[in-house]
Amino acid sequence: MWSEILVGYGIFILEILTLFVVIAVITAFIISARRHRANEQGELVITDLSAHLQDTVKQLRDFQLSEEELKQQEKAEKKAEKQKHKALKDKLKKGEVLDETKPCLYVLDFKGDLNASQSTALRAEISAIVSVAKPQDEVLLRLESAGGIVYGYGLAASQLARLKQKGIKLTVSVDKVAASGGYMMACVADKIIAAPFAVIGSIGVVAQVPNIHRLLKKHDVDVDVMTAGEFKRTVTMLGENTEKGKRKFQQELEETHQLFKQFVSQYRPKLNIDHVATGEHWFGSQALELGLVDEISTGDDILLEAMKDKSVIGIAYKVKKPLLQKLGRQVEESADALIQRYMHKNTQDFMR
Repeated sequence: MWSEILVGYGIFILEILTLFVVIAVITAFIISARRHRANEQGELVITDLSAHLQDTVKQLRDFQLSEEELKQQEKAEKKAEKQKHKALKDKLKKGEVLDETKPCLYVLDFKGDLNASQSTALRAEISAIVSVAKPQDEVLLRLESAGGIVYGYGLAASQLARLKQKGIKLTVSVDKVAASGGYMMACVADKIIAAPFAVIGSIGVVAQVPNIHRLLKKHDVDVDVMTAGEFKRTVTMLGENTEKGKRKFQQELEETHQLFKQFVSQYRPKLNIDHVATGEHWFGSQALELGLVDEISTGDDILLEAMKDKSVIGIAYKVKKPLLQKLGRQVEESADALIQRYMHKNTQDFMR
């Protein structure tokens, strides 16, 4: 009898606990969703890259000094800092004009995907820069993109054109790849600098649509596609594609390619567009000979050179991700790492 009462009581407690857990999970989900909506605006993250590099150089320099030399170096630095502050105070007391601040080099990063989804962040970053930039300030965009959807990269390129309209010098650095839509963005710049083996070009348009109409027909599956307008649907995945529809689709691709060529020619008029707009890509050193880029170097060298006479400021627009999205991202990255490890292991086994 007592055992039955205890079992029943235990089941009752478990049901209560389960109910509390469900309520807690739902509440946490609602709070997370509300916070996500509140933080959708995101925020600018500003980094003083000049100070970061100076700290790195100082650490390496101090490591090479003896203990006595390090003490002398610290004393000299403190003395120089005091003199600097004293000179600044004296100028302020006398009402003298302070020394002009260094021009700024604003550094942006764009890592493109198929949809050019970083365009939203790029818009916010450029809006902030054009609001505060002075005539002598410049922008460096570190670009990495193999292209994607036309309208996505068209918007991204238009955002960069806003800098040109405001008279702000724009340099694009390509360390890995700027192809197709990526090159559409790069060509807007006053100067394109590429690493020796960066992939450049691919000025072309491609589209592919799988068609399983015959497979469905073989299994007696009918698919009805209703449209209004002769060319509302030129090619389809499920229905039967006609030669007329295919020709129209090819015509649209050619028209898009022509617009792409005109866009590149507008910003790089000296380029032999008919020679390079074949859909081919080239490495950086080859692209320099063809006029697709202006200089061979890396993004790191550009920053080191700029730090000699400019304040280098990194700008990034970031939106806080909700907890569930962060967990999903971590799972995705873990899965990618496992796949890469598995493929690497199989490759090693094959080579033995």
